[in-house]
This record gives sequence, C-alpha cells and structure tokens, in this order.
Amino acid sequence: MSGGRRRSGRVWRRRGPLRTRLALSVTAAVALVALGVCGAAYLVVRSALYEQLDLSLTQSARLAAQRNPGAGPGTLAGECRFLAAPACAEVVAADPAQDPAAPGLLPVAPAAREVAAGRRAPYYTNITVAGHPARMLTTDYARGRALQVALRADTVQDGIEEATWWLALTAAAGVLLAALLGYGVTRTGLAPVARLTATAERIAATRDPRHRIELPPPGREDEITRLASSFNTMLGELEQSVTAQRRLVADASHELRTPLTALRTNAELLARGDRLTPDQRERASAALGRQLREVTGLVNDLIELARDEEPQPLVEQVRLGALAQACVQAARAHWPAVAFHVRVPDAPVVVAGVPARLSRLLGNLLDNAAKFSPAGLPVEVELVPGVAGRGPELTVRDHGPGISAEDLPYVFDRFYRAGAARRLPGSGLGLAMARQIARAHSAELTAQAAPGGGALFRLVFGAPGAGGSQVRQTGCGGP
Repeated sequence: MSGGRRRSGRVWRRRGPLRTRLALSVTAAVALVALGVCGAAYLVVRSALYEQLDLSLTQSARLAAQRNPGAGPGTLAGECRFLAAPACAEVVAADPAQDPAAPGLLPVAPAAREVAAGRRAPYYTNITVAGHPARMLTTDYARGRALQVALRADTVQDGIEEATWWLALTAAAGVLLAALLGYGVTRTGLAPVARLTATAERIAATRDPRHRIELPPPGREDEITRLASSFNTMLGELEQSVTAQRRLVADASHELRTPLTALRTNAELLARGDRLTPDQRERASAALGRQLREVTGLVNDLIELARDEEPQPLVEQVRLGALAQACVQAARAHWPAVAFHVRVPDAPVVVAGVPARLSRLLGNLLDNAAKFSPAGLPVEVELVPGVAGRGPELTVRDHGPGISAEDLPYVFDRFYRAGAARRLPGSGLGLAMARQIARAHSAELTAQAAPGGGALFRLVFGAPGAGGSQVRQTGCGGP
C-alpha cells in the first residue's frame, strides 16, 4: 500500500497543478486549430499559384500548336532557360525511333509517349531545366505526337516559400498567444477555486469557520460561483454547528457547576456527621439525594439531546388519545395543585413512533405548562385528528404569563430560560428535547402566544398513520 501511495504521489507531481494542466490543454487545442488553419492556408496558396502557372502553360501550348501546325518531333522553342523568357516547347513522338539525333531541352518520360499514342490524358509535372525549377504540361498535339510546354516556376516556388514562412510565423505567434490566453483564462476561471482552496486551508489552520469566499455580484453566476456559494452555505452550517456545540458545552458546564458545588458541600457536611444533629444530617442527606437526582436528570437530558434520531426497531403504531390521557394523568399526580383539561376524539388517532419518546415529549410540554400556570387556571390539552392530508394536531395551552416577543425565537434553544423562568426549577432542556423528539417523528413543534394570555404549544404530525401490525397503548414516562 505504501508503494502504491508513493507511485500515485509521483504521478501527481509529474502531472502538475490543475491550472498548469488546463493551460497546457487550452494551448494544445488552440495550437492544433492554428496549425490546421495554417496548413489549410498553405495548401490554398500553393494550389492558387500552381493554378495560375498551369493556366499560362495551357495558353502557351495553344499558341505553340497554332504557330507550328504539323511540326515533327524536336524542339519548337527553348527559351525557358531564362526567367523572363517565353515558354519552351517540344514535340514528342510516340515511337522513340522518330526522335531527332540531338536531345531536346525537356525530359521525355514514358508517360509522354503514352499521351502521344493517345493512351493517356494530358498532365502537369514539376521538372528541373538547366538547374532551375520548372512546370511542364504534356498534352496531345497530332496523331502519334504530343506537345510538351514548360515555364520557369521560380516565382511560384518563391511565393510558396514566402507563404510558408509567414504561415509558420503566424502559427508560432498563434501558439504563443494561445499559451498566454490559456494561462489567463485558467487563472481567471480557477480564481474562485483558488479562493475556495485558500479559505479551506485557512479554516484548517485557524479552526475558524467564520471565513467566507467572496462571490461576484448578482447576474454573473456560473458553475464555479454556485460551488463557492454551496461552500459558503456549508461553512455557515459548520459555523452554526460549532457555535451550538461550544454553547452547549458552556451551558452544560454552567448548569452543572451549581449542583456539583452543592453536592460537594453536602457530601463534606455528611463526612463530618458526628458534629451534626440528627435533624441536620437528615436535611443534608435529603438535599444530597435531591441534587443527585437533578444532576442525573440533567446528564440524561444531555445524552438524549445528543441522539439525533429514534431507534427504528422501537417504532410502532401509537394511539395519541390514549397516550395524551395517560400523560395528563401522570402530570396530575406530579402537579396536584394544577387542573388539567384534556379533549380527545372518540375515534383512535394513530401515528408511527416510539411510545416512550412521545410520552417524554408530551410530559415535557405538560410540565412546562404546569410550571407557569397560576392557581385556579387549567392547562388545556386537545387532540384534533388529521384531515385533508394534514396529520393529527396536539395542542397544550396554559394561562400563565405567556411568551414575550423577545423570547419566542429562543424558547426551543438548549439551556435557554426566559427572565420569568430563571427562578423556577428546571435546566432549560425540556423544550429543546421536545422539539428534537418531534422532528425525529416527522412532526413540527411550534410555540406562540395564546389568545387571551398564556402560551400555546402546537404539535403537528405528518400524514396520518396508516395503521400497522402492532398498536400499543402506553403510559406516560421517561424513555
């Protein structure tokens, strides 16, 4: 495995950074296009120059045939040794035996004999005459004879060479420009990626998720911008998670400090029990037990809040009406001075969930309502079955001081306690736990000020339960 990692590392270093590879790819693509265009231009220029020369050869052959009708094999004109001279012309016989004794200026190929014999069409060829490039046309002249006409091709060759040089320079300039543009394009295009990488590295180095990637103004979004925006969103979620984690640790530490100090004080008092009266020992022992229960409850609540979802094997079909009545009965025993009124429909209302967790949710809501209920005013619990695709709705209302507009956005935060609740017992985790249990059951728990005073908590489930193989009536208790 280590050898494989070393090989992959060498391959990565050999390939180079992404920006360099993209610049090289763009340069190669543009270079291929430039070379292709220059190559095509070279062929067009070469073809045009030779086409003009071939047209001149055709006219020269026509003039030579008109001026020398019926001439025998031999040279008709031999001035093509000079650059500005007219075309040179020769008559070639199909039978080599008819050739004159003195050789002509133009070469005679077997193909020329075939043209003279009528077995081949006229053709053009490039030759060398007296050490100079020339272009020759071999065409039919008379029965058994062919006419060869040649012109110096120096100007054509010079034009082709000059065009080749210019096209080569153009291609080189195009490749260089492509490299510069490719580097610029990749630098500009990958700038958001570079900023994203720098932000990620800065966060990794500082462990501070508050950094963000700068985004372009609206209307200039692209794929990279959407990636940066998604990264910023992820950073926002990470920042909220880190902030919530730090706040949870700080709040938990603050909440545990007081009961732990009291526990230590009472434990030290009991350690000197021989100096205490029986009444003092009894009070210290009762306080120690009460504080142990508070710490145990707080730790259990923290553990439950750390659990994000409900265990699936414990999910079953639960009758909400029976559950609400059982939880209200338990609340009456715990809050004997508070009146509880419950209204549930006659028909069973069934939802899928974990009975113990739903009991804990409703128990927390009832405890919170009873805590703020004035003497003589009831806590009202009402269950409404789901209709028209809307799930069942369970409400818990008290007639206490209600929730102020400043506290309403924070009532479900962990350890949050309004000013009116700071002198009352509790850890500030009950409503946070209730909302977490609700969301784990695909339900939404909201709080609002009740009409006429007090607070109203509304629990709305998803689609009504379809019923299952197991429907359970359960009591109200902890998990």
